[in-house]
Amino acid sequence: MPVRLALVAFEHGPHPVQTDRMSAALESPPVVRLAGLRQSYPIALGLARREALHGIDLELFRGQKLGLVGPNGSGKSTLLRVLAGVDPSSGGVLEILGRDPGSDPVRSRIGFLPEDSPFPRELRALEVLVLLATLRRVARKTARERSLRLLDQVGLAADARTPLGRFSRGMLRRFGLAQALVHEPDLILLDEPTAGLDAEGFGVLEQLIEEAIARGASLVISSHLISDVHTHCDRLAVLMQGRIAAFGTPREVLTLDGQPCGLLELYRHLQP
Repeated sequence: MPVRLALVAFEHGPHPVQTDRMSAALESPPVVRLAGLRQSYPIALGLARREALHGIDLELFRGQKLGLVGPNGSGKSTLLRVLAGVDPSSGGVLEILGRDPGSDPVRSRIGFLPEDSPFPRELRALEVLVLLATLRRVARKTARERSLRLLDQVGLAADARTPLGRFSRGMLRRFGLAQALVHEPDLILLDEPTAGLDAEGFGVLEQLIEEAIARGASLVISSHLISDVHTHCDRLAVLMQGRIAAFGTPREVLTLDGQPCGLLELYRHLQP
């Protein structure tokens, strides 16, 4: 059975309005549905393959926020790239909004921030944002309006006409957040969004996530930081060697023998 992201538990029970909203989300089809998902890549001159994901089962619904944690090489970035339609899966069921994530209609509804920043350095920030938005089926006038607004939100309005090659790493990460959201996607995938993010960017990230969730978007965020998990996620999935080794609320997962634990301690506990 796929792991279903259940309702967030509140200490004194959820607010009635929030309960209605979450119940409606769970009654709709899942935004993400994975069943036995596998992914492998060629090694040894293509004569053999290495399995990166081993039978991932998961369902994510509208407005929910999932955190992915795990040691290096556990499959976090691989899973995000498969969800984004960047890399194909090797087997199992993979549905985003009920369809193949590699199809154009679905890819235009996914926002993806990869761990690196693979943006054309010779182009100006505003040009790139408008281009990416129009490629994702946003009308050009709307694309320009949203691009200018987002550049202002991420603190890059003064650099709208600066080539990306002149941006610092922190500025590129803030620009990456803008490009992932410029088309108002239904599914947002963020791979280590705080890695290399400057101080100004931390508040920007929280604001943009809140705005996206408020309009009904769903979020999957990969991070090595407990602070990211507790701040941004309803549920937490721990990947170990390409498998989900633990799942639940951040408080549930990050507890051993009744005491809060750190990620390294959790990884040692879950190590096969």
